[in-house]
Amino acid sequence: MRKFKFTDILIGFVFTLLFISIGVIAAVNFRFIYYYDISHLKIAETSGIDRQVIIENYDTLIDYNSPFFKGDLKFPTLAASASGLQHFKEVKNIFVSFYYVGFASLIAVIIIILYKMRKKDRSYLLVSSITVLVLPAVTALGCAINFDAAFVIFHKIFFRNNYWLFDPVTDPVITILPDTFFLHELIVIIAFVVIGSVVLFLLSRKKGRRSYFTNRHY
Repeated sequence: MRKFKFTDILIGFVFTLLFISIGVIAAVNFRFIYYYDISHLKIAETSGIDRQVIIENYDTLIDYNSPFFKGDLKFPTLAASASGLQHFKEVKNIFVSFYYVGFASLIAVIIIILYKMRKKDRSYLLVSSITVLVLPAVTALGCAINFDAAFVIFHKIFFRNNYWLFDPVTDPVITILPDTFFLHELIVIIAFVVIGSVVLFLLSRKKGRRSYFTNRHY
């Protein structure tokens, strides 16, 4: 049995940052999820806004959240309050930070993998696989118990004001962004993390089988 190493958990944490960053970036840019939800969640009917108008304003919001977009957020047809625009600015800062975290963790993962390959050590894979699952498991459990409460807690953690509490009259964009859509986005993020964990687990098992046949004597 291999000796447990605390550094393997730290490596797992780096993988967690990478997989979460990839998941967030994917969820934000997978516009087809929202396009599907427009029909699935009947957003046009509940908001009273035409589907094409919804798409135009949503696309503007997603374009704004790109790290390559420079300038202020200006919805094509929907009104927006100063506090609402400030909230979206704060949201963009969070999204952009995931690009930086993703890039930094990717470089770190590449260095770790190359170093471990030189040492012929893959013992970190299984521990990392388990470590990666901890955060999404806790998040999924919390959301399963009470998604609305988890949604509020998330905002209280990441935002130091109440600008996220939109008034539909001054910020009608909130009427086209139902909570269920954000749940779907969260599922995408968790899915990427779980897939990453499974990949690490399969790689650890592959090494284990090779070791078995390599070390077996006849």
